[in-house]
Amino acid sequence: MTQITLLDGGMGQELVRRSGQQPTALWSTRVMVDNPGMVAAVHADYRAAGATVHTANTYAIHRDRLEGTGLEGQFEDLIVAALEEAQGTGRIAGSIGPLIASYRPDIHPDHDTAVPLYAEVAALLAPAVDLIICETVASVAHARAVLDATLPLGKPVWLSVTLDDEDGTRLRSGENVAEIVAACRDADALLANCSAPEAMSAAMDAFAKGDLPFGAYANGFTQITKDFLKSKPTVDALSARRDLGPDAYAAFALGWIDQGATIVGGCCEVGPAHIARLAQAIADAGHEVI
Repeated sequence: MTQITLLDGGMGQELVRRSGQQPTALWSTRVMVDNPGMVAAVHADYRAAGATVHTANTYAIHRDRLEGTGLEGQFEDLIVAALEEAQGTGRIAGSIGPLIASYRPDIHPDHDTAVPLYAEVAALLAPAVDLIICETVASVAHARAVLDATLPLGKPVWLSVTLDDEDGTRLRSGENVAEIVAACRDADALLANCSAPEAMSAAMDAFAKGDLPFGAYANGFTQITKDFLKSKPTVDALSARRDLGPDAYAAFALGWIDQGATIVGGCCEVGPAHIARLAQAIADAGHEVI
């Protein structure tokens, strides 16, 4: 029997589905203004499904992402709102997404610019969360910057990378996953997220060669290929797969557990039904969710 930490699933796409609003570059941030309480309802559904770690809806709350949206002056208030909506769910992970845009290591700010921006978010999250999860990290430089910003706060830090959907041995930057294993020894866990489930197995093999607890939480998008990224898209341009229901997703996750993963969950387009099925599959395989 292995003890497995079960993360929740995606928040942004679940909120878009429930709100009926058109997705925008603000992802789930706008929903907290227009539909207060909806984020808390999603958290509650993931808790009911069996998740034990709940990711606060702070992924896209960066000053640069709020510029020109009418929400520029609400940076701190939005973080507070997201943290309040996560209260009472269980262990809370404060999410820090990429600056500027997801999946775009080519436009990530330089180290000296990025570190204070990430540190500002981390300082606001730290008092209200059990751990900080740095998500969708697309390059080694991105990893170093966000770790330099978060580790000094003394909270556990989980670092989660996004993979090339066509080659799970590589990050979106093209760098080898082994470089991340070497660069992130001071983190408390190493994960892969927001990538195709088919890409995760190769990353798990690489993570297993390090000393950190590791795992994965894949998305349910059609593949984010290099040709797709050339158009500089945001997530609202992506579509959901039709072949990744709860049973199929649970089968992928059990494979990662067989490779040594002890932290699993879901990312975009992986909802409460997927997490409920995964919780049951973990128990049926003789493991314990903690």
